[in-house]
Amino acid sequence: MKGKSISFILIFFFTVAVLSIYLMRTNEKINNENKISTTDSDKIIAEGVNGQAFIEDSSEMNTVLHVAINSKDHSTLVLAVQAAELENSLVNAGPLTVFAPTNEAFDELPPNTVSSLLERENIDKLAFILKHHVTPGNYSKDFIKKFKKLGQASNENVPVEVKGDDVYIGGAKIIASVKASNGTVHIVDKVILP
Repeated sequence: MKGKSISFILIFFFTVAVLSIYLMRTNEKINNENKISTTDSDKIIAEGVNGQAFIEDSSEMNTVLHVAINSKDHSTLVLAVQAAELENSLVNAGPLTVFAPTNEAFDELPPNTVSSLLERENIDKLAFILKHHVTPGNYSKDFIKKFKKLGQASNENVPVEVKGDDVYIGGAKIIASVKASNGTVHIVDKVILP
């Protein structure tokens, strides 16, 4: 009986020792795979200062934010997005459908509206209006035609109206569309107000 107990104990300790060595090697391998070099870590820290909005896009298509940044007709929108600190939201994986008012659309607002919204005390209101131009999901103009309303990132809905081939979102007409790496940008002729 004693011989069987000693054999069992030896087998138990041998198994524990083998498992311990295996786990140590596996853990060592995982740690080596996850190591970041000093230069990589410096790069990550440097990029983290401004957030992911300022990291170069490596894909052939731009993000919805970069589509606006690269458009001379959307400088007011870009200024507003930056003032509301929403850049990182527009470069995330998405997908996002953005209704991007042109500079002319902002010019049609009552005098001093844009400058007032850009003031520090009105940033929350500005962010709310900008979120009212973003729909979670990637919707083409033709797909939007199937809806009566869209749920926006502002947690409110905007009505969809179809007149022939024209599509209106909250009264703003889609005048062009641009595919992006994380969604679609629909250029609209009006600012969509909640």
